[in-house]
Amino acid sequence: MEWLCQRKAFCLKISIRRRTAAEISRKDHLLGGETGTASAVLCSLGANVRLGGTHLGTMNKDIILDYFKGKPADTSELVCKDFDGIIDWVIIDKNSRTCFGEWKKHFSSKEPFYEPPCESSVRDCKCVGADPFFGEQIARLATKFNKPFAVIDCEHDSFFNKHCAVNAVSHQYLDDRYSGIDYTEVFKLYTDNTDGLVIFTLGEKGAMYGRRGQAPKYLKAFDVDAVSTLGAGDSFKAGTIYGLYKQMSDDELVRFATATAAVACTQFPIATNPPTLNTILTLLNK
Repeated sequence: MEWLCQRKAFCLKISIRRRTAAEISRKDHLLGGETGTASAVLCSLGANVRLGGTHLGTMNKDIILDYFKGKPADTSELVCKDFDGIIDWVIIDKNSRTCFGEWKKHFSSKEPFYEPPCESSVRDCKCVGADPFFGEQIARLATKFNKPFAVIDCEHDSFFNKHCAVNAVSHQYLDDRYSGIDYTEVFKLYTDNTDGLVIFTLGEKGAMYGRRGQAPKYLKAFDVDAVSTLGAGDSFKAGTIYGLYKQMSDDELVRFATATAAVACTQFPIATNPPTLNTILTLLNK
């Protein structure tokens, strides 16, 4: 089963219609965050998932644990503490989002708000979904037990990139960390520092991907009627993990992950309408 870090455990998502004065059209209290969304998608695809990481709190515990009941997800490693929990408020419309959180409060706490990765879970899994936010330990355990892992948004010279099976780096991260450098040059920095597959996700422009010594390949984005882009990157990560799980080739994995993100954009919210294998394959067959 996959081992995933639980990051932002709960999201309030508010959909708006863009006008001179925006009007709130609906409010949802639901599972969210990078790993919450990725886990929801993986469960929808039939993969067995084990979650670990962020502590659950009084405001998000029931939402998260209730969501995964009856799904192929093991939440036994999620620890509950006497605090609110990690919560996001996200205001979205079709093409944009504004996120609010309280990360500074949690960073300033003397007590850690997440658990370290469980060594036995990594040892017994088939592949790993790693979150750089929590440090290198999960990647080092995956390397120790020779488990392939997928990661996102990490530096080209990081332990994560050097030892990953797949690294999906978003254009937002690239523009922030490698501002002013051509993507082709940055791509070479990444591929020169890993034996893994490097993917640059370019939003509506598709993906750029390849390995060390190769010229980058390009895949156009799938043409879909997008309702919301919230969670598209998280769904792409789920697609890369599923690709590892099914031992897909590079081309198959990138196409599958891109299609997974595209299908996710056609529904809101993703947690209650996750991409299914059938909808993804239908889009791929088109």
